[in-house]
Amino acid sequence: MSDIFSQVRAGSPWQRMEHRLFGLLLVVASLTIHGSMVSANSSGGVDLTEMSIEEILQLEVTSAAKKPQKLANASAAIFALTADDIRRSGATSIPEALRMVPGLQVARIDSTKWAITSRGFNGRFANKLLVLIDGRSVYTPSFSGVYWEVQDTLLADVDRIEVIRGPGATLWGANAVNGIISIITKHARDTPGALLMAGAGTEERGNGSIRYGTALSHTAFLRIYAKYFDRDGSVDTEGRDTPDAWETIRSGMRLDWQVSDRDDLTIQGDVYDGKATQTLSLPSFTPPYRERRMIDTDWSGGNLLGRWQHRFPTIGNLTLQAYYDRTSRDENGVIRETRDTFDLDVQHQFLWGEGQDIIWGLGYRFTDDDFTNNTLITVQPKRRSLHLFSAFVQDDIALIEGRLQLIVGSKFEHNDHTGFEVQPTVRLLWTPHKQHTVWTAVSRAVRTPSRGDDDALTTQLILPPNTLQNPGPLPILVRFLGNRDFVSEKLIAYELGYRVRPIDRLSLDIAVFYNRYDDLRTVEPGPPSTDLTSHPPVVISPLTLANKLRGETYGVELALEWQPLDWWRVNLAYTFLESDFDLDRDSQSTTSGNDPGASPNHQVSLRSSMDLPWQWELDTWLRYVDTLSALDIDRYVVFTDFLFY
Repeated sequence: MSDIFSQVRAGSPWQRMEHRLFGLLLVVASLTIHGSMVSANSSGGVDLTEMSIEEILQLEVTSAAKKPQKLANASAAIFALTADDIRRSGATSIPEALRMVPGLQVARIDSTKWAITSRGFNGRFANKLLVLIDGRSVYTPSFSGVYWEVQDTLLADVDRIEVIRGPGATLWGANAVNGIISIITKHARDTPGALLMAGAGTEERGNGSIRYGTALSHTAFLRIYAKYFDRDGSVDTEGRDTPDAWETIRSGMRLDWQVSDRDDLTIQGDVYDGKATQTLSLPSFTPPYRERRMIDTDWSGGNLLGRWQHRFPTIGNLTLQAYYDRTSRDENGVIRETRDTFDLDVQHQFLWGEGQDIIWGLGYRFTDDDFTNNTLITVQPKRRSLHLFSAFVQDDIALIEGRLQLIVGSKFEHNDHTGFEVQPTVRLLWTPHKQHTVWTAVSRAVRTPSRGDDDALTTQLILPPNTLQNPGPLPILVRFLGNRDFVSEKLIAYELGYRVRPIDRLSLDIAVFYNRYDDLRTVEPGPPSTDLTSHPPVVISPLTLANKLRGETYGVELALEWQPLDWWRVNLAYTFLESDFDLDRDSQSTTSGNDPGASPNHQVSLRSSMDLPWQWELDTWLRYVDTLSALDIDRYVVFTDFLFY
């Protein structure tokens, strides 16, 4: 982890104003070859600049309640990025687009790697944020986080990205602790015809995408796509190029079929292959006991998902979803992993009586991994199969019709790490007036142990002999040990939100939160031992995983949308975050990966979108990010502007 931080300090794009602002664009082509115009605008092809603020608040979202509901009526801190938001931001990747979301901390480590989290605990291996793509979980059980360089799709096919800040474990399960990111692609019906895009430049050295959508019948629609890019490496603080260029190719399909008036079927899948170069500072068993090594990283995989939805005439809606996912990652000489995952989920929504809307479901997930060990990282056993059984229920009760709602529910899970886990929530939604909405919630969530927490053995560093840090005659090998007794990290979250539309052209969304964490991860030193069989002989200083940290985070998240003129829209987002952690009295930990200084205290985003005459569009974006004291990164400001036709 310390090496990851050193990469941030040495080669971070933060130090060079966003990769030279996307570089010099040499070629751009976007062609509509067949069918109606293929629009990359917003949900369902609607341009948000043509919608009133009231209409935007009526957009349907599904992540907060696992069912369609109006954005204005969600009892959670939810923010929706539409396809039009993404297009007009100039973002070329999902992480770049996520920078528009209030409450998210999005940091680029180098050309390939990202650190993304919600409400603190940021880092390369941030482990308290659940990420979904069309209902398929993309977090890896290896470290309970996300390899963001792997998660991609054709951005023109993204319908919206729904982001929930705060726990969503009652519906989505363990690891939805501090937030959920749900990436939802468009129905195949909404992407007819052909789309071709290509470009080249100094940063985007080469990229191309092709998509074709067609109607198989009046109720069945198919979309296929392929995408490739080759991106340049970043630079260090001295302005020198760093060897971290990367390239990826992927292809996928989506079939949407309305089988009958009551049945819908979706089948979709992707295959991908990528590679990157990275430079790491790794421990060495020979003097000077540390070496800079250039590592080639390769990843590949594929997934297939099927979803069937049936609408009963009297007993509600039933959804059955299953997917298979295979991933392979090889960081040559460091770690190699192959993983297979099968997931089955069924949920049922129905109305009970005159004032209750109940949704419940069952789930099962099986994952099987296979690691190739080396002298730096060992996973024992090298192969392990894990099972997760789950059930949830949530009841939306209308206490006063159209005015006051009570939402209660819980998730029940059994995993192979810690056994049985319960994650309940109680929420209250009050709408005293159609222009005012107040909500509050108390929730419990857990972050279950990862495979690395349980079974990893990692050489962190080697201290040379006869130095101030090691006055003895033998090298000291500092080694991290996983711990099967490690328990789930726990959160009790208190939230309060207020949405108001004081005038037709202005809306304000404020969320306040206070989080209490317990049993957070620490790394505890153990008694050293001498290994004379090693070559050379070493003193082993073990570091064992434990749960001896507790703490709190609190903050405010604000999103304001103002439309001063019909052709001009302004979005302002502000985030304040404060963290405080305390070790247990018997803890001797000096590091835990939970440093408050890894997330900024203040963030500001100001976006302006103008529709100019003759179909020109002008978008500007100003961002401020506060100091990251743990990484020795000063506060910075980024300004970008885009002119579209």
